[in-house]
Amino acid sequence: MDVLRSRVGIFAIQLLKWVLLLAVLTNLAMAQDAGSSAPANAAKPAQSATGVRPDSYIIGAEDVLSIYVWKEPDMSKTVPVRPDGMISLPLVGEIKAAGYTPVQLQDVLSESMKKLISDPQVTVVVEKVSSLSFNIVGEVLRPGYFPLTRRMTVLDAIAMAGGFKDFAKTKKVYVLRTSANGTQERLLFNYKDVIKGKNPQQNIELLPRDTIVVP
Repeated sequence: MDVLRSRVGIFAIQLLKWVLLLAVLTNLAMAQDAGSSAPANAAKPAQSATGVRPDSYIIGAEDVLSIYVWKEPDMSKTVPVRPDGMISLPLVGEIKAAGYTPVQLQDVLSESMKKLISDPQVTVVVEKVSSLSFNIVGEVLRPGYFPLTRRMTVLDAIAMAGGFKDFAKTKKVYVLRTSANGTQERLLFNYKDVIKGKNPQQNIELLPRDTIVVP
């Protein structure tokens, strides 16, 4: 009888272990199913290769934005900001984007989409910064447009462009700046004087859409 009781006890313990193991495996399977059933068109995280802060960067004309609407792939789109500051989205139509931060624009779009879908969840990502940029042309190693997302002087810009080519006229560099009324002014920059500590005021802080010309 004692042998029988002992065998029953062992069997009961083994059975309990199998029940617990089955419960653990069931919970793992349910967790995996829940993860795999997450919608493929869910809004992407607000991460941007441009490095701008979505709560402080001010969207401007010619920037490129990616609009993600959770569970609504037909309403999600990558759009440029037009010169008038507007963007166009399917079903929503014309929306002003310039002047808002990405976070603020998310709220504006969510409010506009409430007439079309319930509880819209919108993420705005700045894919390309064009409104905050400057141009450098002429005798530098890497001419072209560069982002202006931090404070930058003419010297900084020249360094970013790889420096001067061999025959650059470094005493005759200038910055072309367009004023609000459309007129252009030419701001002189004598590289050799500036690096010697002369005329430091010529090493001005750049503004969006400035063009540095290196003859």
